[in-house]
Amino acid sequence: MKINILTLFPEICRAPLGDSMMKRAQENKIVDLRIHNLRDWTTGKHHIVDDAPFGGGQGMVMKPEPVFAAVDELKTPQSKVVLMSPAGKRLDQTLAADLSKESHLVIICGHYEGVDHRVIDHLVDLEISIGDYVLTNGAVAAAVLVDAVVRLLPGVLGHDQSAADDSFSIGSLESPHYTRPAEFRGWKVPDVLLSGNHAEIAKWRKEQALKRTKQNRPDLLRD
Repeated sequence: MKINILTLFPEICRAPLGDSMMKRAQENKIVDLRIHNLRDWTTGKHHIVDDAPFGGGQGMVMKPEPVFAAVDELKTPQSKVVLMSPAGKRLDQTLAADLSKESHLVIICGHYEGVDHRVIDHLVDLEISIGDYVLTNGAVAAAVLVDAVVRLLPGVLGHDQSAADDSFSIGSLESPHYTRPAEFRGWKVPDVLLSGNHAEIAKWRKEQALKRTKQNRPDLLRD
């Protein structure tokens, strides 16, 4: 998979996407990730990327020219162009899985009061929000999206079943996990996990996953 991120703040994306699993995925050629400064597609010595909104109002709006110029240069007929925006479709595991099947993502990071709407009308295939809140800019959101998508690509995780067993992939949250020592500060690991009885362990995990989901995310069980 190839991913191009267009942002006014490249370093915000590079830090979380340049380490751990994401670093290995790039070293192993599973993903070709390029992070670009949108100002590279501006004209004029001041590299202006924003202007006041028509009709008045607070804040500034990202100009269409550099966004169109960048996407026109980077995209191919197979590309899907995504805009990170609080007005977008909310990211969930199903959407991340769908995007992991794409061959090329071009991700635009919004900023200020947003982008000129002609970008959305004539350039963007999909607007995505990572939650019902507003961030300073879309670079953080883009890093979250890329992480969620790339970890689903074959060969990225240590075991292909890992992603399938994640919270949300299984229709609920994951069950609790424990490791050594078996007793810590007087708190013991549940006996069933030490029993070696795989059927009972699977039953316990299913029950605990349901209990945890009811407590923390009951909305996942409404359907």
